[in-house]
Amino acid sequence: MKAIKWLPLVFVYVAMVFSSCGKEKDESSADEQLKYKYYKMEHAGWKSKTHTQKVDDISFNATEVPTQYYLLKELGSNNLAEIDSVYEQNKMERLVEFQFMQDEEKDLLAKEFTGMDYQESVKYMSFSIERDFYAVTSKHDTIQCSGVTFERNFKIAPNQKLLLFFTGIPPEDRIQLVYQDYLFNKGVLKFTFNEKTKKLLL
Repeated sequence: MKAIKWLPLVFVYVAMVFSSCGKEKDESSADEQLKYKYYKMEHAGWKSKTHTQKVDDISFNATEVPTQYYLLKELGSNNLAEIDSVYEQNKMERLVEFQFMQDEEKDLLAKEFTGMDYQESVKYMSFSIERDFYAVTSKHDTIQCSGVTFERNFKIAPNQKLLLFFTGIPPEDRIQLVYQDYLFNKGVLKFTFNEKTKKLLL
């Protein structure tokens, strides 16, 4: 009789164990899928198309960088759940890599190109150039550049590189980058990103 009284409790315990195992298996499976998808992105790099315009002897290149790829490179691949969480909080952000290069690979920050002292050119690239960029969304909203990271190459590489940040653009929107060039006085340049921003399916 005592065994019969305990039987329901045994069933409850067994059900709890199986339920717990099922949850652990689901979580483990989700983790493995997350790792695989980020592994593919990390090793394949991003697939966004580079858009180039050339004015006189200067090439201007713009490439949209998927936010998740940027986070992966910045935060590392040790905690993929954290990357996913940060992405969800920042999925309205857009990043564009922008490069300048002269045909003969001369330093474009020299006075012969900018009309400014070299240090003034560096200061402009670091603190003022963000005002020269804006994005137009597929819904015709105009979004000012919210920040720029200038990658100093200290005259080692032949190009100058910026990372442009834009805020408040839904992931499904396509954008056109507009650059009013006051640094080299080459006029207004437009770069239309027709492809959709690549996003990992998590």
